[in-house]
Amino acid sequence: MQSVMDDAQERMAKALLNLDRDFSKLRTGRASTSLVENIMVDYYGTPTPLKQIASISIPDSRSLCIQPWDRGAFGSSEKAIMKSDLGLTPVNDGKVIRISIPPLTEDRRKDLVKLAKKYTEDCRIAMRNVRRDANEMLKGMEKDKDITEDDLRRGQDDVQKVTDNMIKKADAALEAKEAEIMEL
Repeated sequence: MQSVMDDAQERMAKALLNLDRDFSKLRTGRASTSLVENIMVDYYGTPTPLKQIASISIPDSRSLCIQPWDRGAFGSSEKAIMKSDLGLTPVNDGKVIRISIPPLTEDRRKDLVKLAKKYTEDCRIAMRNVRRDANEMLKGMEKDKDITEDDLRRGQDDVQKVTDNMIKKADAALEAKEAEIMEL
């Protein structure tokens, strides 16, 4: 029974980590390397994350500086950034690619909040699926007479408490991200 609980808790924690990763890709008013580091660049015919072919730095809060290690990667890096749905325009001066992060409009902020809510709902769904799987495993254990009916009830209550706790954490992360996005 404890292994079912541990498995459920671990899988819910992974869903929370995934939510944090999704939130890091959401653009707020300030520059962050996580905005562009996973953009796939066509590097000599192979899709490669930008962070593997260039150094990415933040000279100030409103701009990013990307310096590909290979001169041949400048054009493809620039194209990949333009194609991404971030709405950023790179400027290539031959040595580095500079991206200035414009302040977000009110409409764009609301769109980002909607996207954050969608990511959070996906996380909640994943957690509820984990809860369902754990409850089914517990019912199977009871059916096989590995645990008693009382143990089943206690186990289901414990799974529900873990689920509620993890969903509260996801909601708290959403509130924090929403405040960060709406902040001027």
